[in-house]
Amino acid sequence: MTARAIVVDANILVRAVLGSRVPELLTAHAAQAIFLAPDIAFDEAREHLPTVLAKRGRSAEAIQAALEKLETLAHVIVPVPAESYLPFRDRALARIGRRDPEDWQVLACALAADCPIWTEDADFFGAGVATWTTLSVELFFTESDQGQQDA
Repeated sequence: MTARAIVVDANILVRAVLGSRVPELLTAHAAQAIFLAPDIAFDEAREHLPTVLAKRGRSAEAIQAALEKLETLAHVIVPVPAESYLPFRDRALARIGRRDPEDWQVLACALAADCPIWTEDADFFGAGVATWTTLSVELFFTESDQGQQDA
């Protein structure tokens, strides 16, 4: 089976740092998937992680450890530079702009890579690109090529 690409959004990056299911899925399927994220998704995760952890009463050391873990994800989830998805900006905004124009980079990245999005954000649903949630994304990794195109 050939590797398939999937774009992850900032929420999935945060879950990869703080959760257990997302890291398990990343590890289990790294051999058959190419995980991509627009570079700005890493920036967004860097911005939100300290706030989330501070609200949970975590120490400065724990916050620093989480940020370091986020940086190691760049070995598994490829940060995509803006120049790669910028040509798809207008198409992405036309599809998602009314719901959440700040998410255009994730959609543009998926359009550029011609692949689905792994997200928990319902704003991507109905944007013309297949979307997978953490609950169902394993199907993306394990279904046959024919089954994948039906998703």
